[in-house]
Amino acid sequence: MCYNRGTEAAETAGAGLPQKGEKPRKGSGEMHNELTRKDLQMMREELDYRRITLRPQLLEAVKEARGFGDLSENFEYKAAKQEKNRNESRIRFLENMIRTAVVISDQAAPDTVGLYDKVTVYLEEDDETETYQVVTTMRQDALHGRISKESPVGSALLGKRVGDRIYIQVNDNYGYYVVIKAIEKGEDDGSVPLNRF
Repeated sequence: MCYNRGTEAAETAGAGLPQKGEKPRKGSGEMHNELTRKDLQMMREELDYRRITLRPQLLEAVKEARGFGDLSENFEYKAAKQEKNRNESRIRFLENMIRTAVVISDQAAPDTVGLYDKVTVYLEEDDETETYQVVTTMRQDALHGRISKESPVGSALLGKRVGDRIYIQVNDNYGYYVVIKAIEKGEDDGSVPLNRF
């Protein structure tokens, strides 16, 4: 992975991003999130929507619901307040992710596993194949086969080639072998959505 700061995306992501070739500072008390330029772009777009469009709508809904009477028994008020708070929580989450971002490249050698590539692996102990797409933590979704590059499987696959036999260390007591059968090169075109909570 390449650490990069010379782009417009990185410069607007906030102060404190590591310089090109520099690892995140240890001991700063903050976790640094390795994200692509597209991750940052999509996060900024969502953040703008939530601040500019959604926040005023939700504030108006709270005001309107407040007018329905006794707040202790006012379901509309409680629901509007919860939705407003959910939006504010997501705003804070996105701001923090952007502020602590380290911009990484989504490019890899043509014959190795990189970000957004789909990888078909043979699981030896189960005698079956599975296909995963390796993504950043902001786009992981195990139900749809999208695994984080920081997961045991994702980190083990990155940089490997077709035919490589890899040991996946799940925890101190368990691991298993996989063999890479195919790599379908992908790109960060924005088609993989951001995680929601």
